[in-house]
Amino acid sequence: MELESLLAFAVDTAERTGEVVRRARNEAGLVISHKRGVELLTSADLAADALICDCITAAFPQHRILAEESRPRALADGDAAGPWWIVDPIDGTVNYAYGHPQVAVSLAYAVDGIVQVGVVHAPFQGETFTAWRGGGARLNGVAVQPSECAELCRALVATGFPYEPQRRPALLPRLSRVLQHCRDLRRAGSAALDLCWVAAGRLDGFYETLSPWDMAAGRLIAVEAGARVGNLTPGANAASTDLDGHELVAAAPGVYPSLVQLLSSATTPVAATPRAVGGP
Repeated sequence: MELESLLAFAVDTAERTGEVVRRARNEAGLVISHKRGVELLTSADLAADALICDCITAAFPQHRILAEESRPRALADGDAAGPWWIVDPIDGTVNYAYGHPQVAVSLAYAVDGIVQVGVVHAPFQGETFTAWRGGGARLNGVAVQPSECAELCRALVATGFPYEPQRRPALLPRLSRVLQHCRDLRRAGSAALDLCWVAAGRLDGFYETLSPWDMAAGRLIAVEAGARVGNLTPGANAASTDLDGHELVAAAPGVYPSLVQLLSSATTPVAATPRAVGGP
């Protein structure tokens, strides 16, 4: 099937899901619980996950699905063969539960671990970021590109933190380096949107360790827009570079090398050479 047709299906599914997500919060009927002890989960996460999976199964019964809520798993080498959909029904669940607008529905379509189509829909902002491999990136149908920032001291950088408090102290050296050498730091709470905002020049850089559903669509959108994306060190069990969220870095081309150097300088031993695509 042509990528444009797959993209149209993904956009329709994401925007339909976004409307369900938006209505569920506005109608104040959310049921809030927790998974793994600390991570927020809402009834809308589950409803959105079910809707997306039902749409995919009805349209493409032979395709496999990796979905954060209903079908999470680790895709190691060899597991990603064939067509896959990588689904985050609500990226930014804490934002969603607290009434913040930075919330996204993220869908990516991959074949043999290579992401071909990506859609990130922000239902409370009325924005849909899209990309297909080789076709560029768009926001509501208009082409986007990263910023022209070329000096780290003028760069606005975003990151995120894990749910588990015990994992956060290890991130402080890098956080300190960024705060000392960049214009400022943002923590918006949706990695999928952070990657799209790098694509659209709203951020100059972003770094975080993520699961595939957090970054598969946003990564493609950033790359197709012209940003550079790579991993400071590759994930041990990632099925492919496109699905590897370990120590992910995305940035405008003029900032990427210096941001990677800055982040690596807070790591011991010296970090491996990052794998990067996109940009010059």
